[in-house]
Amino acid sequence: PKSETTMSANRWDPKAKKPPKGFNYLVPVLSALENELRDKVRESNAGKRNTESMWPVHQINWQRSRYVYDMYYTHGKITKKVYDYCIKNKLVDAALIAKWKKPGYERLCSTYVINPNNYKFGTTSICRVPLKDRSPEAKTAQDPTTGCRGCSSGVGQHRNIFGNKYGQNLAAVQVAREKRMEEMEQKRLRDEEANSTAAAASAAAGGGDSETDDDSDDDDYGPTPAAWASEGGKLEAESERLAEGAEGGDDADDYEQPAKKLKSSS
Repeated sequence: PKSETTMSANRWDPKAKKPPKGFNYLVPVLSALENELRDKVRESNAGKRNTESMWPVHQINWQRSRYVYDMYYTHGKITKKVYDYCIKNKLVDAALIAKWKKPGYERLCSTYVINPNNYKFGTTSICRVPLKDRSPEAKTAQDPTTGCRGCSSGVGQHRNIFGNKYGQNLAAVQVAREKRMEEMEQKRLRDEEANSTAAAASAAAGGGDSETDDDSDDDDYGPTPAAWASEGGKLEAESERLAEGAEGGDDADDYEQPAKKLKSSS
């Protein structure tokens, strides 16, 4: 019988060829994003502006594309075959990714915001204007179609372009979580060895059972986590450090372009 992950991978496109080896690594997060998008589309739009109801569509499209892009180019966690499979089967926005490869567009939220036909006077969106160049009243302005707070490159920009969980770098979240889980497992093995040694020594001395402190400082790393990190949690801070090579902090900090692609075998 097919595994759950294989079934999940194949359901992206019934006519697609069998996904290449390594695609299942992406499936949990891609599935979570697909389910999230479905739920958001079904939500009531009561109390929302017409354009605001479309924010999750643009934002999840960005996050899904960024996740696959960074897993290949920044973290080297997937092969070119897996990356190309995602492009070919339209699991990511190929046009948006193509823009990210150009200087000045590394953080672009959507191709919509750079099309002059979509804005008055043939300009682009306010989110493309660096914060330092905005008037005081425009500092907190968001693009009305995507909800982006600012996706221009350079220093002094918002790290999270949407200011919500859809602006999180899920590739960095996953890598940080895996790193933390590996550290926890290593600690568990060390503790088991230490406890075993202590128990043997205690038994030989006629003492009672030894006790160890429970490490409850795991925050939102968790053994079976959701795709996103808890906002303001340690995992989100660690993922930001991985993604940007800077210390934690939320808004208007120096933005550094992600590292160049790590080599990955095909």
